[in-house]
Amino acid sequence: MRADRLMSIMILLQNRGKMTAKELANELEVSNRTILRDMDALTNAGIPIVSQRGKEGGWHLLDNFRSKLSGLNIDDMKSLFLFPSGELLEDLGLNNQPLDTRQKLLAAIPDTYREEAQAMWERIHIDSGTWRQSKEKKHALNVVQQAVWDSKKLKIHYEQQGGEQKERLVEPLGLVAKGNKWYLVALKNGELRNYRVSRIHSAKVESETFRRPLHFNLATYWEQSKAEFVQNLPKYDVQVEIHTKIIKRINFTDKFVKVIKTENPNGGKWIPATLRFNDKQEAIEFILGFANKIKVVSPKYLQDKVVALAMSVIDFYNDE
Repeated sequence: MRADRLMSIMILLQNRGKMTAKELANELEVSNRTILRDMDALTNAGIPIVSQRGKEGGWHLLDNFRSKLSGLNIDDMKSLFLFPSGELLEDLGLNNQPLDTRQKLLAAIPDTYREEAQAMWERIHIDSGTWRQSKEKKHALNVVQQAVWDSKKLKIHYEQQGGEQKERLVEPLGLVAKGNKWYLVALKNGELRNYRVSRIHSAKVESETFRRPLHFNLATYWEQSKAEFVQNLPKYDVQVEIHTKIIKRINFTDKFVKVIKTENPNGGKWIPATLRFNDKQEAIEFILGFANKIKVVSPKYLQDKVVALAMSVIDFYNDE
């Protein structure tokens, strides 16, 4: 792509100081004429590239250009080195470069920023994966990604929550990585929808293109969508007493339960608390999992439900 080539020319000139059109053409595997056209494009874009004739001639950037690179300050420069995880880049086919992109960037930035940028790179690493690798199936991701790039309609077979697959014709607007999971944001019949890519069993790019909404911003939409999703999550609160021996474990297992509040220990061993679950069944199973270390206080009927489930487990094993 031409934009990539223009950026490569700037990086080469910043790193090497001066290069002839022939040297640039050989480096980028294009013709001399293409390089000359690229130089015209960069000059018209306001990049201070000048040509020096003669035996020692060549193209070079004005000396003060590196120190004014795009007007970036030190915080901007450091943020450029906080790359997303390699797993996400690999999903998008962007992590197969023989030379780390940050190496190229480090060589191109002004000397005054280089040391702090290097320190940021060495001290911060972002890993979006899980401890136990259960990589979701992303066989449709490449097709979805292509449709997003080309603004073409996409036909998908999507698995709904109950397991049923349905065909959808959508207009793909963007991809969002949430943790290590990918979501497709798309228009369906004029309405914005989110589709989990791992539930797309097949995808086909249609020949028909579509026009993106004029003022659509993917990041803004996603934040709004996420906030609405969290706001509408089901809530089931339970008043309990938690034994002091397991309180640390309870506070550490926020994947399954949210501790709304705790109070001072009651009688030295029991801590009154409010736990929030998604639904009643989730609460019953979680509480039963801690046996005699969690007591249900309210709602009262939940005590009977926990006892009934415990008895069903006993009966199951007695019948074996």
